Amino acid sequence: MSFIKEFLLFLKVRKKYWLLPIIVFLVLFGGIIVLTQGSAVAPFIYTIF
Repeated sequence: MSFIKEFLLFLKVRKKYWLLPIIVFLVLFGGIIVLTQGSAVAPFIYTIF
């Protein structure tokens, strides 16, 4: 949890707010891949990319 606080503080101090959507997208994308791994949905996700 301290990593998230430190990262948000970094974004606030350095005014790098444009990084936030990129990080959120990467976390969501990684979560989708982990959750659908080994399921019937996996081939459809891989065809998108």
